[in-house]
Amino acid sequence: MSSFSTEVPSGSTPGSTNKLPIRMLNDRLLVSVDKEAGERRSSAGIVIPATASVGRRLAWSAVVAIGQHVRQVQIGDRVLYDPEDLSEVELHGEQYILLRERDIHAVAAPRVEDDRTGPYL
Repeated sequence: MSSFSTEVPSGSTPGSTNKLPIRMLNDRLLVSVDKEAGERRSSAGIVIPATASVGRRLAWSAVVAIGQHVRQVQIGDRVLYDPEDLSEVELHGEQYILLRERDIHAVAAPRVEDDRTGPYL
């Protein structure tokens, strides 16, 4: 089980924020938004804007918090997911994405062995 601390509205007075821990529930993951995901470059150095239609492109992000029922992912892992099926949340001016573990396609971490498969389906 993991908690993640950030400033969120405390509810005591309108507009006030306090540093409160956030605990993810069940099989939920909180991942940071990759700021470089907007534009890409081709191998020749040509800038490809985020609005360019090139089919379904998956994205990588770093995990910052996990729920108690997450089995295959740890904090600090980079995960591959479909950016079209996501929920975004802003916490203290930072953008994060809320995912379920079953929505993760792959995990990149130093502990991943060559003969192991990824998350359960």
